Amino acid sequence: MWGFSGIKIATMSDTHLTHHFLVAMPGMTDPNFAGALTYLCDHGEQGALGIVVNRPMTLTLGGLFEQIGLDLSNERLSRQPVYLGGPVQNERGFVLHRPIGAWSSTLSVGGQVGLTTSKDILEATARSEGPEQIIVSLGYAGWGAGQLEEEIKQNAWLTVPADPDVIFALSPAERLSAALRILGIDMAMLSDAAGHA
Repeated sequence: MWGFSGIKIATMSDTHLTHHFLVAMPGMTDPNFAGALTYLCDHGEQGALGIVVNRPMTLTLGGLFEQIGLDLSNERLSRQPVYLGGPVQNERGFVLHRPIGAWSSTLSVGGQVGLTTSKDILEATARSEGPEQIIVSLGYAGWGAGQLEEEIKQNAWLTVPADPDVIFALSPAERLSAALRILGIDMAMLSDAAGHA
């Protein structure tokens, strides 16, 4: 269930929009992304990988931990939703967190957020030794080489420099509009003809 097996991650030297938000434009027809706010964890010549951060599922962290044989005693965390992180490999778990820490399989995103796929982070969380702030998702959003750039040119996405507080300090319903406010944009101002920042 956990791990990046088979996923190619671009090297940091060829990143472009890593640590940015992707806001799905109103004209987005793909139901996987309509109304989605995606945190771009890696972007380079080989493609891109992101986690949708505003699609909570009915499954809670408490329920997920129970399914994988861990007891999550922290009531606050136990009630948090698991997120549908994207349409790719949605049987696999991905953890966005800060601080980054030192886990078995972690990608540092912009030096501010960790994306971890190893189960040790969940085991530590069950013992109340995990990161202070976590979001657990099933699945991720992925793009092949040049695919995201083409979608941005076609006005499918608006790009916004990421602020981790939008992910970790706000409710799922508030995140999309908060990301747009970084650019001084109100959601009502967006149209199918808008460009990207």
